[in-house]
Amino acid sequence: MPSDPLGPGILEGLRRLSSPTVANAIETFNCRPRSEGFMRAEIRCMFPELPPLVGYAATARIMASRPPAEGCRIPPERWWDYLLGLPAPRVVVIQDLDRPPLGAFWGEVQANIHRALGCAGAITDGGVRDLQEVSALGFSLFAAEIQVSHAYVHLVDFGGPVSVGGLLVRPGDLLHGDRHGVVQVPLDLAARIPEAAAAVERQEREIIAACQASGFTPEQLKTTWRRLRG
Repeated sequence: MPSDPLGPGILEGLRRLSSPTVANAIETFNCRPRSEGFMRAEIRCMFPELPPLVGYAATARIMASRPPAEGCRIPPERWWDYLLGLPAPRVVVIQDLDRPPLGAFWGEVQANIHRALGCAGAITDGGVRDLQEVSALGFSLFAAEIQVSHAYVHLVDFGGPVSVGGLLVRPGDLLHGDRHGVVQVPLDLAARIPEAAAAVERQEREIIAACQASGFTPEQLKTTWRRLRG
C-alpha cells in the first residue's frame, strides 16, 4: 500500500484545525484567488460530530438513472485496485452525472468496503444513505443529498478530474473537510499551514480581546485593527 507522501505528522497537524482555519491560513500565501479552492455550501457534512476529514483524493464518476450499457460495467475489483495504488489516507470524491441525482452510491456496505481499503471518507455531489450505520463506523460523508435508493448506480469511469461542488478535484489532491465544508490544500504548503494558522489566530485573538475589554472603546478597536490589518 503506498505510503503517505507528506508523512503522518503533517496530516495529523491538519486534523487539529478546522476547515475555516485552514482556508484562512492558505490565504496568507496568496497562492490562489480567495474565491477558489473550496466546495460550495451544497456539499454538506453529514456527520459534524466526527473529526476533520483529511486525505488524498481518489476520483470517480457515477450514474444511477439507468443501468450501464451492455458489456460496459466496470468490475469493482478494478476500482479497488485503483484505490490501493493511491497513497493513504484516501478520500473518495465522486461526481454524480445525473441531474438531479437519483440513486446513492454511498451506504453501509460501500462505507465498510472503502474503510477496509484505507479510505477515511467520501465526498459526492450526489446522495448518501444508511446514515446511522455509516456514522457508527466513523466513516465521514459529505454530500448534496440524502437518498433512499441506490437505483441503478454504477461507476462510469474513475481516475480522472472531477467537478464536485464547484471545485475541480484531481487524483492525489489533498482535501480537508469538517462541518463547515471542504477545502483543497496545496501540497507544497501543507507542512506550513499549522504555523500560518497560528499566526492568523494570534491576530484574531487580539481583535476579539479588544472587543471584549471592559473598557472597550471604538477608537481602541480601530487602533488594534489598523495595527494588525492596516
